[in-house]
Amino acid sequence: MYMGQRTLVSFDWAAKSLLRQKANFDILEGFLSETLYEDVTVKSILESESNKLHNDDKYNQVDVFCENSKNELIFIEIQFYDQIDYFHRLNYAVSKVVSEHMYEGYDYDKVKKVYSINILYFDLGRGEDYIYHGRMEFKGICRLDALELSPAQQKEFGRTYPSEIFPEIILFKINKFDDIIKTPLDQWVFFLKYTKLPKEYNAKGLKQVEKKLNLNKMDIATQNNYIDYLKNVRISQHAIESVRKEGEQIGIQKGKLEGKLEGKTEVILSLHEDGISFSQIAKYTKLSEEEVRKILIEHGKSEE
Repeated sequence: MYMGQRTLVSFDWAAKSLLRQKANFDILEGFLSETLYEDVTVKSILESESNKLHNDDKYNQVDVFCENSKNELIFIEIQFYDQIDYFHRLNYAVSKVVSEHMYEGYDYDKVKKVYSINILYFDLGRGEDYIYHGRMEFKGICRLDALELSPAQQKEFGRTYPSEIFPEIILFKINKFDDIIKTPLDQWVFFLKYTKLPKEYNAKGLKQVEKKLNLNKMDIATQNNYIDYLKNVRISQHAIESVRKEGEQIGIQKGKLEGKLEGKTEVILSLHEDGISFSQIAKYTKLSEEEVRKILIEHGKSEE
């Protein structure tokens, strides 16, 4: 069995099964702690329609949906392929998580804080950074002050700003990472990009990654499952790349054809204004008389 240089399993595959096991919560907790800049304890892995395993998981996002010790909801999505409406889908996904966990008859203060963490292997939007953090903040239009919760609200909810109640979204644009490690979170991004650990690391959870996500220490059945997964990923990537290139080629050919027709249309209209016959126009432009007639009719010109 050939493993190549890779001895660790990729985070996306681990997210499908290994990270949902309680024995491996420490890996998940390490990643979340570095991402959210606070110590995170995973209380449980939750299930919803969005994170159940399906046959097409190798093509789509992988979800890890969990609840931490503060009863906050965190879901991680891993997306490999460009999706032009990803922001819209993300907005829907966050809203769905909020509504799924707010039951009829509950007071609104039972709405749970939600974190959406997105690990993306394509360039979403336009921006040069590789980690973006979105949160809801209320700024005064005239005085430019930040809106705070009232003293009564702060006492009741243990929060200072409304942003601490609203969902927060973190975007990792993995391919934008410049491989310069400055922070513990960068160590995680390095692992996410290359499926190997940096030479030196101290980020929370990475020691557990080295120990528990080592492919060579897994049983043969698990190793084979992982190798099959990698083959499926490569096949799907090749298929998508082939479709993309084919689409680009079709677009190029269509553009060339449209450009030629546009140039010939101007010639046809000019010759027609000069009283040149259909047969002569067809000869000059190397089109059929029927094609010439159709172009003239489309531009409101009468036939001979």
